[in-house]
Amino acid sequence: MTTTQANPETTKGVIPYLDMGGRALEAAKFYEKAFGAKMIGHVPGQSAGRVAHCQIEINGGTLMMTDHADNVPPRDNMHLQIVAADAQERWDRAVKAGCEIVMPFEMQFWGDRWGMVRDPFGVQWAFNEATS
Repeated sequence: MTTTQANPETTKGVIPYLDMGGRALEAAKFYEKAFGAKMIGHVPGQSAGRVAHCQIEINGGTLMMTDHADNVPPRDNMHLQIVAADAQERWDRAVKAGCEIVMPFEMQFWGDRWGMVRDPFGVQWAFNEATS
């Protein structure tokens, strides 16, 4: 197991846990580049190149991943949301890293700036920046 000291604040609330179909470590590395993620730790799987458990921290919260399944269905029915005062910079970083724009980051009818991207692993990420 590789690990760093986990921040107890990142294990509060509901933690998204994604099956990445054999690409969990690849996803973690991409999320470091695209979202400024920090690796908290990972446990190798029983098969070479697979991960039994991986935990990263993004914007003070946790995302957990695994490689249990071989084929993972599309995730169009859900997304992960980052709410931050610097959402524009985070958005720009994700797009530059290779995320596909699903909905542009722009002013929305509810008064915040919001947009959505899809990463190379099929996960949709929304960014929300309050304007007031």
